[in-house]
Amino acid sequence: MTATQPRQRRVAPFVATIVGMVLFALLIVLVTADPNPSDNAESPLLGNPAPAVVSTTLEDKTFELARRKGSWVIFNFFNSTCVPCVNEHPDLVAFAEAEAKSANPAELYTIINDDSDGAVQNFFETNGGDWTKVRDSDAAISVAFGVAKVPETWVIDPNGYVRLRIAGQLTETLLTEQLNLLKEQFGS
Repeated sequence: MTATQPRQRRVAPFVATIVGMVLFALLIVLVTADPNPSDNAESPLLGNPAPAVVSTTLEDKTFELARRKGSWVIFNFFNSTCVPCVNEHPDLVAFAEAEAKSANPAELYTIINDDSDGAVQNFFETNGGDWTKVRDSDAAISVAFGVAKVPETWVIDPNGYVRLRIAGQLTETLLTEQLNLLKEQFGS
């Protein structure tokens, strides 16, 4: 037996303990992390005029954001293969149904992010949601709004100013509460 073998035997339990502690700490971080980080995210667009948006809908009609002035507009950037998008969809359906019954309903639009028309049509036929779907074929809308990943939701006031950005999956309650606060602050 050499002199280094006893030292290696003493170091091995120490190294194993350190590795175990690091793995335990990582596990704690993963367990306590919010799996659904839906939050009001900062953006240089907030409080400024919304970018110009001109595109076509899945029904091949022209869509121009400028023509929506006078209405609260909600853009939900979406992809049919995005798990958080799929998970939030029932909340968007419920939100749209509730808004349709309100005195001053917001207009909800899905902005199709890197997806095919057929996949989006199939998704909405299966899962509901009769609002307008706007193509973003060249990603110009996503780039203009700084969308890094979907889902992402933007609220634009009746004067065409960006008032809210929600990065990540949302709930009907969150969107309704935030929209109502904005309507109180900036007028219906």
